[in-house]
Amino acid sequence: MKSDPKKLKITVMLGGSGAEREVSLRSGAGVAQALRSLGHEVCEVDPGLEKWVLPKGTEVVFLALHGTYGEDGTVQRRLEELGVPYTGCDPEASRIGFDKFLTKQRLVAAGIPTARVMLVDSPAASWPMGWNPPVVLKPARQGSSVGLQFVERVSDWAKALAEAMRFDSHVLMEEKIVGRECTVGILDNHPLPVVEVRPKTGVYDYQTKYSAGTTEYFCPAPFDEETTARIQAAGLGAFSAIGGRDYSRVDVIVKPGGEPVVLEINTLPGMTDSSLLPKAAAAAGIGYPDLCQRMVDLALNRSRKEP
Repeated sequence: MKSDPKKLKITVMLGGSGAEREVSLRSGAGVAQALRSLGHEVCEVDPGLEKWVLPKGTEVVFLALHGTYGEDGTVQRRLEELGVPYTGCDPEASRIGFDKFLTKQRLVAAGIPTARVMLVDSPAASWPMGWNPPVVLKPARQGSSVGLQFVERVSDWAKALAEAMRFDSHVLMEEKIVGRECTVGILDNHPLPVVEVRPKTGVYDYQTKYSAGTTEYFCPAPFDEETTARIQAAGLGAFSAIGGRDYSRVDVIVKPGGEPVVLEINTLPGMTDSSLLPKAAAAAGIGYPDLCQRMVDLALNRSRKEP
């Protein structure tokens, strides 16, 4: 798809009031700089600071928000009401993708391989029958590994559950899958080269994601063609299962036998200098400014087709 050479008035929404505010500010700053380098007029709006209004003449909104409000369908619904094109998934796909349990239900229904899971809704919940450690606890509606807890022993349960529940009233308890951590970027409904993530500490948590020098990245990931195709198919299948559009990033664990297991879907993936979607795009020959332009083009092309 060719980039639209037309110079546009673009509003980048960044920041917000959620737990991922700082990362969103970094994503938005990178996007704004890239779009300005292409000659666009770019305004920045931070919905976390005040009741926001779009600058007059905004032709398209680039959503560089992460987490609550930005990624859960809320801002998307507001932009739909305003009739302004915006990047990324629609409100419903955003809502499902942000809620890890709803995502799991869609994955299971679509036959996409994913980890065994149950939902915990009480901080006083005891260790459930029929489960053995190790397990992973995740707040149902957070991103960037916010609140992620690993439970290696039953005796660790109460403390880990209390910590995870600081970030949401519902927590996923998931079997811990051992394997290679990977992610599949999706752009224009096509999978990008797989990125393998190897944290030097062994755990790819919030701190590791956004601290320089703590993680090694391999892209394209060193898998054989057949395994790579399976990983990409799982990522694209997950994206389709939630009704995704334009772009996303799907996190996957690859078991030793080469079987991919989908963990979650990021409908507004990070766009910082250490983020994985830009790395995958670069491996496909798509530089950062061009990636941002393509995201804008997808939003505009869609809006032109709508009656």
